[in-house]
Amino acid sequence: MSERRLSSRAAQLALYFCVAVLVLFRYGLDTVQAARISDIRGTKHNLSAATDNSAYTNPTAGAGSVPTRNIKASTETQICVFCHTPHGGSTSRAPLWNRKAAGAGYTQSYVMYDSSTLDAKQVQNTMNQPGGSSKLCLSCHDGTVAVGNVNVLNGLDKSGQAQGTAVIATSGGTTMPTGSGTDSGFTRYLGTDLTNDHPISISYNDTLAARDGELRTPSLNPTLIGVRTTTSKPKLKLETTGEAGANLAQIQCATCHDPHIRETDTTVGNQKFLRLNRFQHQDPPSVSGYNTTDNAGDIICLACHDKGGSAWAFSAHANSLVANELYSDTHADRREFPRNLPVWKAACLNCHDTHSVAGTRRLLREGTNEGVLTSAAAKPGGSNTAALEETCYQCHDGGTNGTLQANVTVPNIRSDFLLARRMPITTAAQGTTGGGGGNASEPHDINSNFSNDSAFIDCSTAGSKCGKDFIEPRSKLGLGNLNNRHVECTDCHNPHRVIKAQNGLPGALGVGNTNDTVAGRNTGGGAHKHTNAAGYTHSNIISGVLRGSWGVEPSYGSASFHALPTGYTVKRGDPGASSSTLVSETYVTREYQICLKCHSDYGYTDNNSHVSTGGNRPILNSASGGTPTTTNGLTMYTNMAKEFQAPIAHAGEPLNVGTDGGCVDANCNNNNHRSWHPVMAATGRTTAARGMTGNPWLTPWSNAVGTQTMYCTDCHGSGVAANQSVIPDNNNPWGPHGSNNNFILKGVWGNGMGATGRDSGETANMLCFKCHDSSNYTTRNDTGRKSGFYGGGKGNLHNYHIDRIQKLYCTWCHVAVPHGWKNKALLVNLNDVGEEAGLGAGSSKEVAINGNGSYYLKEPYYLYSKLKVNTFAASGSWSDTNCGSRSKSGANLITSANGASASNTTGTGKNWMTSTCSGPSN
Repeated sequence: MSERRLSSRAAQLALYFCVAVLVLFRYGLDTVQAARISDIRGTKHNLSAATDNSAYTNPTAGAGSVPTRNIKASTETQICVFCHTPHGGSTSRAPLWNRKAAGAGYTQSYVMYDSSTLDAKQVQNTMNQPGGSSKLCLSCHDGTVAVGNVNVLNGLDKSGQAQGTAVIATSGGTTMPTGSGTDSGFTRYLGTDLTNDHPISISYNDTLAARDGELRTPSLNPTLIGVRTTTSKPKLKLETTGEAGANLAQIQCATCHDPHIRETDTTVGNQKFLRLNRFQHQDPPSVSGYNTTDNAGDIICLACHDKGGSAWAFSAHANSLVANELYSDTHADRREFPRNLPVWKAACLNCHDTHSVAGTRRLLREGTNEGVLTSAAAKPGGSNTAALEETCYQCHDGGTNGTLQANVTVPNIRSDFLLARRMPITTAAQGTTGGGGGNASEPHDINSNFSNDSAFIDCSTAGSKCGKDFIEPRSKLGLGNLNNRHVECTDCHNPHRVIKAQNGLPGALGVGNTNDTVAGRNTGGGAHKHTNAAGYTHSNIISGVLRGSWGVEPSYGSASFHALPTGYTVKRGDPGASSSTLVSETYVTREYQICLKCHSDYGYTDNNSHVSTGGNRPILNSASGGTPTTTNGLTMYTNMAKEFQAPIAHAGEPLNVGTDGGCVDANCNNNNHRSWHPVMAATGRTTAARGMTGNPWLTPWSNAVGTQTMYCTDCHGSGVAANQSVIPDNNNPWGPHGSNNNFILKGVWGNGMGATGRDSGETANMLCFKCHDSSNYTTRNDTGRKSGFYGGGKGNLHNYHIDRIQKLYCTWCHVAVPHGWKNKALLVNLNDVGEEAGLGAGSSKEVAINGNGSYYLKEPYYLYSKLKVNTFAASGSWSDTNCGSRSKSGANLITSANGASASNTTGTGKNWMTSTCSGPSN
C-alpha cells in the first residue's frame, strides 16, 4: 500500500511536471526584456505558503526570493496548483485550468469598457464578454471567487463541480486584495465592472487601425503584434478564441501580460508581468515606430497606440528635457513606481492606468486618491461622476497634491480656476443655462462616430479619425442644448501634442525647438511670445500649448457687422513637420480658432436677434464663478465670430466703404468703416493712416502699428497688477482660465471704469491701459498728435476733454464690448442706433441726449453712451462740427434714453458736447 501511494505520488508529480512544461511552452519561452525571466516563484502569482522574502535558487535564473504578498496559502506549498491541474480542469479552458471560469461551471456577466471613441465597437458592432486568457485571469481578479477555490487538489476533485467552497486555506483574505486601494488607480481587484479597465476581447485588425488613426497596423508590424504560429512569434500575442463568433484575432489580458515572468532589475520598479516595458526607456521615444530593443525601448502602450511619432516623442509630457520633474516618494510608492521616477518615463501612466478607478472615462486618473498623504481622499471624480480636470491637476496644481518632488516649472493651472471669475470647468459650474449643476456628469465627450454636423464635419465614416483629434459634436458645445456649455482642459489642449515652445508651428520637431527656456512660466515655455520691448512684432500664431488642438475658422458672405458668418471650416490634426502659419491650413494656426468653436454660433444656436426681441444666445450667469448677470448691463453673450470679422475692404483708412460701415446716412458714412481689435487680422491702420505723429500705445503695441495681431488671452486671463502690462503676474500662466475681474479680464472694465484727470488712481488697473498709454487719455496737457482723435485747433482731443469734463468714461464714446464694431475706432454713434439694440433690421434711429446727466444704456454695446457723430472725419482731422445731433424726429427718434433723467424725453437731441459740462451725475 505504501509503495502504491508513493508510486501514485510520483506519477502525480510527473504529471505536474508535464503541466509545468506545458505552461512553460505556452507562456514562459517568450523573448522577454533582458532583465526579465520566466520564474513564477519570485512573483506575486506565487500563492504558496512559502515565507515572504525567503531565498531560493532558480535552475536557469539563479538566485531569487519570494516577494511580499497580500494573500497566500496558509499551508499549501504547491505553486502551479492555484491555476493548473493535469486532471479535472475547467471544460475547454486551456491550459488545464484549475479554476472555474465563466462558461465552464457557472455564468458570469461583466460590464465592458465603452466610450464614444471606441472604434472597435463600430467595427464589430458589439462588445463581447471576456474570452480566452482574459476569462482565466478574471477567475481570480474579478474578486467573486476565493483565490483558494480550485477544481482539483492532490488528485481529489470536487465531484466535477467548480462551484464548491475554497479548498486551499489562505491568509490575508480569501479573494483578490485591493493592493494600493481601489481609489489608487493601481488596484488589481477588478470586479465585474470593467468599464474602467482596458478593453479586452476586441478584434484588433487593419480595419480597426485604419478607422482609429492612432493604432499600429498589425499587418505592417508582424513582429510586434499578431497571432502566434509555429513560424511567427510576435511580442504581443493576439488570440483567436472562437467564442461568441469571435474568430478574429483579439486583444486579451495575455496580449500584454505574461503571468510567469519576474523583473530581476529592482531599479525599474514593479513591471506588472508586462511583456514589454511598463515605463519609457528610450529617450526620446521612437519617432518612426516602436523600438523593440530589450530594456531600451518604448513604453508598452506605444506598441499598439501610435501617437504620431515625433508629435508624442517631443511633446511636453514625453520630452525628457521638459518633463524631468520627479515623482514624490509617497506617490511613487502608491503607484508602485521606482522612486525618483521622472515624469517623462512614466509617460502614458501619468494620466492613464489600464485598470483605473471605477466610473472614470478613457482610463484617466480623474478620480484617483491623491494628496500629500496616502490617506488623502479620492478626487471628486470616479464613482460615476466626472472631474477630467483633476487628471491635469495632479501636476498642474502648484504642488498642492504633492505628486512631484518639485514642480516650479509646471504651470499652476488649478489656482486660476479657483479665482473669483473662471471658466465652468467643474461639474458644479456646468449643467444649466441658469447656473450649472444640472448634469450628473460633465457633458464634455469627444466622439469618433457622429454625423449630425455633416455640414462642417462628418465623423461617422471610417476614414474620419475624429477621436484622435478630440473632436466634439456641436451639441456637446451647446448647440440646441445650452445645458451642455462647459470647458475642460482638453477643449483647448491636446496633451499628446503640446510642446514647450513659444512658437507652436516650428516645423519638424526636435530637441532644439521643443524646449524653450525663457525664464518664468508666464513668459516662456509653451506660452506665446510677448516681449515688452521695442522692435518686437506681436502675432496671433498659436503657441506650443495649443499645438494639435482643434477649432474653427468662420467664413463670411457679407462685411456687415449685423451679418452672421455663413459657415465654419473645422481645423484639426497635428501639423507634423509643417511650419506654415496660413489661416487656410487644415490644422489650427490661430488661438481664436480654438476660442470660436464655443464663442460663436458654431457652438450654440444664434437666431441673430437682440435679447429684447427673442435672442437665444447663451445668457450671462453668476453660478460657481461666472460673471453675474447685468454686469455692464449684459444678460446675454455676444457672437465673437460676428464681432471680430476683419473685412479686407475695411482695413487701413478707407474713405467710404458703403453702408456696411455703419451709418445709413451718406453724410454720416463718409470716412467711416468697421473697426476691430486685431485678433483675427491686423487693422492695416498705421500711425500715418491714423494721422498721428506720436504713438499712444505701450510696447509691444507701439511697434509696427497696424501690422500686429493679438490673442484673446492678451485681454482675458488671470489679473495683473495695477499699471502693468498684460503679462501675468507671479508666474501665473497665460490663458483664460480665471481672474478676479469680471469676464475673466486682466483688468477692470465696467461701470466706474472711467478716468478723471484729477485722480489717476481710479485708472490704475483699467484694462485698456494695459496696452494703451494712460497718459494720452487721463492728463490735461496736450501730449502731441498721439491719437486719431485730433484736430479742430484743439490738439489731442482726448486730453482736451479731460481738462473740461469732471469724469470721463471710455464707454461714453466707445462700444462697451470692444471686440469689433460697425463704426471706426470702436465709436458709438447715437445718431445711428439700429438692430444691434433690437430695433429691427435696417433701422437707424437717434437717441435724444438733453443734459449732462443723460446717456443711453442698451446691452450689449451701449453702456452710458453719449457720443453722437454727425459726420465721421478722417483720422487726425476731427473738429467739434463732426459731433452733434442729426435732428431726427418721430419714429426715427428715441426720446427716452435708458437710465437718464426725465428731461431726456423732450427736444430733438441737444449736442451737449459743444460746451464745458460736468458729466453724468453717476
